[in-house]
Amino acid sequence: MSFNSNQPPNPELEKLLAVVMGNFGKFITFIIGLSLFLGATTCYYTVQPDEQAILIRLGKYIGTYGPGIHFKMPFFIDNINKVKTKSIHLAEFGFKTSNSKSRVTQYSGENYDDEALMVTGDLNIAEVEWVVQYQISDPFKFLYHTSSPLRNIRDVSESVMRRVVGDKLVSEVLTTGRTEISINAKTLMQEILEEKYDMGVRIVSVKLQDVNPPDVVKASFNEVNKAKQEQEKVINMAEEQYNSVIPEARGKAEKLVSEAEGYATAIVNRAQGDANRFLSVLEEYKKAPEITRKRIYLETMQTVFKNIKDVTVVDSNIKGLMPIFSKDGLKRED
Repeated sequence: MSFNSNQPPNPELEKLLAVVMGNFGKFITFIIGLSLFLGATTCYYTVQPDEQAILIRLGKYIGTYGPGIHFKMPFFIDNINKVKTKSIHLAEFGFKTSNSKSRVTQYSGENYDDEALMVTGDLNIAEVEWVVQYQISDPFKFLYHTSSPLRNIRDVSESVMRRVVGDKLVSEVLTTGRTEISINAKTLMQEILEEKYDMGVRIVSVKLQDVNPPDVVKASFNEVNKAKQEQEKVINMAEEQYNSVIPEARGKAEKLVSEAEGYATAIVNRAQGDANRFLSVLEEYKKAPEITRKRIYLETMQTVFKNIKDVTVVDSNIKGLMPIFSKDGLKRED
């Protein structure tokens, strides 16, 4: 088939070509505009104050970035995963809150006995409900070290709680051992999540909510708890009486001991003083026996006569008694 160059141009064909070229130009303009728009809107991202962002570029981990505006490769070359690392996350066991935003807490009516029923150390059954509060400490580990981090947290918590409750008597689980159970469960959970899973989770707290016996034996357990409360009440009253009586008696005893020690010290000092005085008299006596003997005699007689009112001198050469002083302390008459 040959074409004659001298044929006149087909106006319909030229019109069609003009329309096609015009639409193609608009399409190119649209593509360029769309590319610029996508490039402008995908070259940055914003991280909220309670978040951290994981930057993945073509499947490779680039880094973890904190709050603020950050730039990245456009056209979805970089993938951003944001994780709330400042928030406290909650995991409930044995029950479920159905409406947490309501002022009055509402609970789901579903049965969670498979989580709550546990065997204690004395082979009894206890219904345990608890809450685990945790934070994401390393968002990269949380997202990429395990495939189901939330499932792992629940499995570890349930396993640890059954282990801790299994080491306690049912009476301790229902009454005095709840605080110790919470502390031990928190410690064991943190160790397992760090050493075995390394999933970047920090356990904030483990709190026991309701711990009850099964419905079949609940009445008997309530009677036991009532008896324990009465026992603790009596013990507290006895301790109060003890604290009011014993310190007072101990204080009186210490006072008597102190007085006795003081009296003993005074007696000893007085005896030592008398002994020293006797020794000094003995030394003087050895120097002048006659003079010292006479002086001692005179001092003794002076002390004796000072303390009596009536004095009678008895002379062996005469018969009768000779009064020296009368009862009134007057001198005798000549």
